[in-house]
Amino acid sequence: MTSLVIRAVILAVIAAAIAIPVGIFSRPWHGWAVFCVGLVLQQLIHFRHFSRLDRWTRNPVVDASLEGEGAWDDIFGRLYRHEKELRAQIEQRDQTISLLRAAAQALTDGVVMLDLQNNIMFCNTTAETQLGLKLDTDQGQSILNLVRQPEFVVYLEALDFSRPLTLRPERYKDRVYAIHVIPYAGSRRLMQIKDITQADRLDQTRRDFVANVSHELRTPLTVLAGFLETMQEIELDDTERRRYLAMMADQSDRMQSIVQDLLTLSSIESAPPPDNDAVDMANLIDKLRRDAEALSAGRHTIVVDADGSGDLRGSEPELVSALANLVTNAVRYTPPGGKITLIWKTSPQGAEFAVQDTGPGIDAKHIPRLTERFYRVDRGRSRDSGGTGLGLAIVKHSLNRHQAQLDIKSEVGVGSRFAARFPASRVANQ
Repeated sequence: MTSLVIRAVILAVIAAAIAIPVGIFSRPWHGWAVFCVGLVLQQLIHFRHFSRLDRWTRNPVVDASLEGEGAWDDIFGRLYRHEKELRAQIEQRDQTISLLRAAAQALTDGVVMLDLQNNIMFCNTTAETQLGLKLDTDQGQSILNLVRQPEFVVYLEALDFSRPLTLRPERYKDRVYAIHVIPYAGSRRLMQIKDITQADRLDQTRRDFVANVSHELRTPLTVLAGFLETMQEIELDDTERRRYLAMMADQSDRMQSIVQDLLTLSSIESAPPPDNDAVDMANLIDKLRRDAEALSAGRHTIVVDADGSGDLRGSEPELVSALANLVTNAVRYTPPGGKITLIWKTSPQGAEFAVQDTGPGIDAKHIPRLTERFYRVDRGRSRDSGGTGLGLAIVKHSLNRHQAQLDIKSEVGVGSRFAARFPASRVANQ
C-alpha cells in the first residue's frame, strides 16, 4: 500500500510539473486542465485494475495472466499465489476425504455416523447390507425410523453404550451382530456393526460339545458308581460279582473309547497338513475287508467291488482311520444276514471309496447332522452297538484334510451308502 501511495504522489508531482509551466506561459486554467487530465489518467489506470480485481473476486480462478503495473502487479501476484495455495489445500483435503471414505467402504465391519438426534450422516456399504439402509435416500433420516427392532431402539435411547448390543436382525435371521456406539467430536456418534455370526456359532458348538461330553461320560460313570455302591453295601456271590465286574469293565471300556476318539479328533484338528505319500489302496481295501469279516463274525456277506487302478496320496493312518470307521459302522448297524459292499473306483476326475449296506437306513432329516459330534439317530441303538458318536466327525475331518468330501445317501428300509470322494490331485499311479 505504501508503494501505491508513493507512486500516486510521484504521478501527481509530474502532472503538476507539467501543468505549472503551461499555466505560467499560457493561461492559468490551461495549467489546471493539464493537472486534472494527469489525475484523471491516473484514476482511469487504477479503475481499470480495480475492475479486473472486481471481476476476479466474483469468479476466483488460478489465472497467471492476472497482472498489472507497479503496485497492482504485486497485489495480483499475491492473490494468484494465495489462490493457488488455497486450491492445492482444498484438493489435498478432498483427496484425504476420498481416501477416508474409501477406507470406510473397504471395512468388513459396518460403520454408521450419527448426530445427537440419531440422524444418519454417513454409512458404508457393509452397514447398508447389514441394516437394510441406503445412504442416497436415508441420509439425514433418523436410524430409529429405519431399524425398528425394539432392542435396538431401547439401546440407542438408553444412552448407555458401555456394553455392545447383540442384535439378531429380522431381515437376516441366521446372522448375529455386535453393535458398538462410540461418542466422538462432541455431538457425534460412531456406530460399529460387527458380524459375530461365526463366533456365536463356535460358542454354541463349544457349549453343545461340553454338554454332550458331560452327558456321554455321565452315563457310564453313573453305572460304575451304582455298581461300586452295590458291591460295597451288599454281599455278593462269585457269580454276581463277576457279572457286575464285567458290566463295570464294559462301561470303563466305553469311557476309554470316548476319550480316545476325542483325543484322535483333537490331534486331527491341530495336526499339520497330511503327508503326500502314496497309500497302497489294494492292500488297504483288503485289510478293511478282513477287519469287517472279523467284526461281523460271519453274520454278514462282505463283498469288494474294485473298478480301476490307482492309489491315494496322503497320510495312511488318517485314511485308514476314516475309511475303517465307515466300514465298522456298516457292520455294526446292518442286521445279521445283510450285505456290505466295499467299493473302490478311480477316474480322470478323481477317486471314490464307498461302503454300501442293506441296513435299516436313515431318515433324510438326520443326514445333514450325522457328522456332528455325538449326534445320534438312535441313542440307545448306538450305545448298544458300541459307538461313541464321534466316528463320522473323525471321518469328516480326516477327509477334509485330504480335500475329500463325504457323500451320504440312505433310504429307510433299503440301506445306506457312505462315499468318500477324492479329487484327482490325490490320486497316484492312475
